[in-house]
Amino acid sequence: MTDWLDDRQQQIWRAWLKLNRELPAALGRELQSGSDLSMADFEVLVNLTDVPEGRLRISELAANMNWERSRVSHHLKRMAARGLVDRAGCPDDGRGSFVGITATGREAIERAAPDHVESVRRLVIDVLTDEELDTLGRLTSKLLDQLDSPTRRQLPA
Repeated sequence: MTDWLDDRQQQIWRAWLKLNRELPAALGRELQSGSDLSMADFEVLVNLTDVPEGRLRISELAANMNWERSRVSHHLKRMAARGLVDRAGCPDDGRGSFVGITATGREAIERAAPDHVESVRRLVIDVLTDEELDTLGRLTSKLLDQLDSPTRRQLPA
């Protein structure tokens, strides 16, 4: 028998779902309007700028973004056509390949990042007190830990 959510739980859950729809949409609109980068473009470029070499195996990028490899490959083709990234084969593994940030990609993220940070501050960080932000951090970590838990991985699909 299903243990249904009570009214309070349902209200909180639905607010969480709405936040998870509306916050990324708002951040994406603001990013796109100021930079011509989508949130997906931005996430790819962030991942590439987070490593000293500015390049990752495509499979590693896919894992970092929690995307299917084919989705990443299609997106990278569009980004490469715009000059934001380049792709190269892996000399150690004929089947693997790397994606790297180009000078154009680096310029694009450097232009977009300040406005994006301002949006994140205005829509999230500055709305919360330091204590609330700490609580949000703890709660987010707790939920992410649950998603990564061995018990969850063993649940039937």
